Amino acid sequence: MTAPYIIQIIIGFIGLIALAVPFSNNAKIINYKYIAYGVLSQIILAAILLKIPLVVDAFAMLGEGVTILQKATVEGAGFVFGYPPSDSAALFPSLLQTFAFGVLPYIIVMSCISAILWYWGVLPFIVNILSKVCQKLFNIGGPVGLGAAANVFVGQVEAPLLIKPYLSKLSKKEILILMTAGMATVAGSVMVALISILESQFANENLIQHFITASVLSVPAAIMYANIMIPSNEITEFGENKTPKVYKSTMDAITRGTSDGTSIAASVAAILIAVIALVFIVNSFLGFIGSYLGFDISIQIILGYLFAPVAWLMGIPWGEAIVAGELLGLKTTLNEFVAYPALASLEPGILSDKSKLITFYGLCGFANFSSVGILVSGLGAMAPERKEDLIEVSFQALVGATLASCMTGLIVGCLI
Repeated sequence: MTAPYIIQIIIGFIGLIALAVPFSNNAKIINYKYIAYGVLSQIILAAILLKIPLVVDAFAMLGEGVTILQKATVEGAGFVFGYPPSDSAALFPSLLQTFAFGVLPYIIVMSCISAILWYWGVLPFIVNILSKVCQKLFNIGGPVGLGAAANVFVGQVEAPLLIKPYLSKLSKKEILILMTAGMATVAGSVMVALISILESQFANENLIQHFITASVLSVPAAIMYANIMIPSNEITEFGENKTPKVYKSTMDAITRGTSDGTSIAASVAAILIAVIALVFIVNSFLGFIGSYLGFDISIQIILGYLFAPVAWLMGIPWGEAIVAGELLGLKTTLNEFVAYPALASLEPGILSDKSKLITFYGLCGFANFSSVGILVSGLGAMAPERKEDLIEVSFQALVGATLASCMTGLIVGCLI
């Protein structure tokens, strides 16, 4: 590393933490021990997941499994929707070449497989290990530790279902941890769909390794930021009631996992239709104003300049920070299904390979305004009496989740 880059990294660590302090309920009592634990745990986890040969080899095998999963999904989707892919000159392209029928089915299949692995105990075993680590490091209770860790593999609304009996008892800080972790991670059900979008831009990378690494690292980061924003020592522990089982049998996991995946896929499709249409309308209006004033202006240009300093704090050179900032802004204001295709469509040379990977990690999360609404309504349905508390901490959760993903990008950038 060069001296200027080391200085940039040091400023990045300080800056990404300092950005959270103005959103704290009581900055005077922030426990900086938990900040140190958060950063150190991310560095250690990143080194384990990205540098240890045995782990890298395991991810390589998992990558082969993803390839099989993609082919299997094409088989299933092809039977229901498609016919053999056509050449570029064909009048009517195959349905499988469209986003709706070529990408969204991955969400359905992966949701089904995640449900099966959860019922078989594979995912709970991994989640419990991460949960115990977080409980010890950050002095948090079992319910919120389990709920936060589960976000690595299941969705931001599905994870709290594991601790539904305790939602009404959680403190505001614990609710903030749950919401921040939910938005700082990407569920396993959408990882494969996003991989299919990004493969052309990251041909030499094992994307499943990076997605899982990003989600695992962002859990302690999310807890760290929640500790900054609501510094308190209130802890809710498991009582006599045990965490309820999610599925009753393998067949129940298959049917419910498929149903849940279908709902997620439909929600993604609906949100994209509305969001892309709104962006077009706003850009048309801004374009009219820009043509009158004599310069180009769009949502993308505005977001690029707003988020460029954050991209620089992540370790991206200033010459590339505006492009990366635009993508970060798209993810935060719209969603990752808009930002990742934009990353995938970048022309060669606009971002260096390192900057692309750092940006990839910064985009890995559900931290956007739509997710705030989804979380508040979903958790509010499970614990109606906590609706006001959910709304009160929702903006802090959005900020914390965004910064958590950015901190993950900064740490990974130091190691690659």
